Amino acid sequence: MLLTTTSGLALLRFRVFSFRAMTSTFSGPSFRYISPTELGELMKSGKVSMKDYAVVDVRDDDFLGGNIVGCVRAPSSKYLTTVDDLVSKTKDVPKMIFHCALSQQRYSRFSAPEMSISRILFAFRGPKAARIYAETRNNRLNPGETPTQEIYVLRGGFTEFQRLFKGDPILVEKWRKEVWQGY
Repeated sequence: MLLTTTSGLALLRFRVFSFRAMTSTFSGPSFRYISPTELGELMKSGKVSMKDYAVVDVRDDDFLGGNIVGCVRAPSSKYLTTVDDLVSKTKDVPKMIFHCALSQQRYSRFSAPEMSISRILFAFRGPKAARIYAETRNNRLNPGETPTQEIYVLRGGFTEFQRLFKGDPILVEKWRKEVWQGY
C-alpha cells in the first residue's frame, strides 16, 4: 500500500516520537556535549587515552573513512550486548566521550523532506549510547554511591570532527577523502 505524503509524514513523526520516548530519561540527559575543538585540545593536552579520557565510537559500517585516534570501537549494532564489558573496562576513566557520525539529540534539527527515517535514527546513536552507558554504570553503583565519571557526547559527531581535523594525524587516522566528499 502506498502512503500519501501526509500519512507518510505522520508515520515518520510517530516513529521519531516513539524513538524519543524510548530513549529519553525522565531526569534529563545523563551527559553533556563537548565541542570538536574542546576534544582536540583535550587530546593534545598530554592527557592519556583510556586513562584520563576515552572516546567511544559507536558507528557501524560508517566507521570506514577515518576515526579519532585512540577511540574505542563499540558498534551500535552490538552495543547492548557489549556495554557491560565497556563499563567494566572504563570504570576508572574519568571522562567518557561518545560519538557517532552526527551525534544529534533532537529530531527538530531536521526537516522531514531533507532526511529519511533511517538517516534520522542514524543520527541518534551517540547520545543513545551515552545514556545507555550511564544507566548501566549507575545500576552497578552501591546505594548512596555517586558516579564520578563525566559523560559527554561529541557535538556534530565524527562528521564535524573530521571536517575540522582531518589533516591532523594526532587527532584523526585512516581518513579517506572519497568517503567524505559531499559532507
